[in-house]
Amino acid sequence: MIRNNDEVEVTISLISPVGVMVDIGDTEGFIDLRKHPSWWGEASPPQIGDRLHAVVLDDSRTPPRLSALQDDIEIARRIRTDEDS
Repeated sequence: MIRNNDEVEVTISLISPVGVMVDIGDTEGFIDLRKHPSWWGEASPPQIGDRLHAVVLDDSRTPPRLSALQDDIEIARRIRTDEDS
């Protein structure tokens, strides 16, 4: 089970005009295009089969919402560090 701020390795399985569906092992997730590095000019447009490192932003949604932006990943790491303190 994935939780908010978990880091996961995902594979893009479907591309839509608003984002991408990704496989997260035994479940699926969604990355809004604004949360994909290509939106900000930092990467090529998403392609089916691309592997990404992502972070869980909202585990209460179906499917869970994720981000592949480095800034969001770093924020999640700080949150996890604060929770462990």
